[in-house]
Amino acid sequence: MARGRLGFWQWVAVVTVKPTMTLWTRRDWSGMANIPAEGGVILAANHLSEVDPLVVAHFVYDAGRWPQFLAKSSLFNNKIIGSALRSARQIPVFRGTADAVKSLEAATAAVRAGDAVLIYPEGTTPKAGDLWPQRGKTGVARLFLETGAPVVPIVTWGPQRMFDPRREGNRPGRRLNLNLYAITDEVMTALRDLLAGVRGEPAPEQPSAARNGGAG
Repeated sequence: MARGRLGFWQWVAVVTVKPTMTLWTRRDWSGMANIPAEGGVILAANHLSEVDPLVVAHFVYDAGRWPQFLAKSSLFNNKIIGSALRSARQIPVFRGTADAVKSLEAATAAVRAGDAVLIYPEGTTPKAGDLWPQRGKTGVARLFLETGAPVVPIVTWGPQRMFDPRREGNRPGRRLNLNLYAITDEVMTALRDLLAGVRGEPAPEQPSAARNGGAG
């Protein structure tokens, strides 16, 4: 469904985040019309920096949709922040726990209800390398198979200048079921090709060994 009338915490997010991003960033946007005006849609984005969600949310909001992110469940543990995130219709991701399936169920319900759900197939920001999209987790493929909703890739380039995640240490990945990687690889290839156009340089070969665990 379209953005519609905002609740209190959604309104708070708009009046704080959007002016901040307008002043803080210089935007060179394109392809906004590819986001459907209404109906369930899966938005798959590359993940350069912890600042990405603010940048992408600004883009999606200006496209006329309310973005529902799959966000780390730890953010919901704080009473105030958690309440604000839930009221703003964000979805907690329970990685590596018995509740992990709840994230996919919540995202599926949101897409079926006609919402725009945004997922980072990589699941985390890169901790080394040159910031090309890596092998994705299979959450985006699972969500597509559950809903049949269109998948719209979104790429950003520049948030790493505000906060560069490569200053942190590397984190080891875990092996996943390969059966869902065909769909996931298609999404990641689209993200890499789009980013190549934005960066003005050819993308390296799609990685085949960097597999991360989880459904995000």
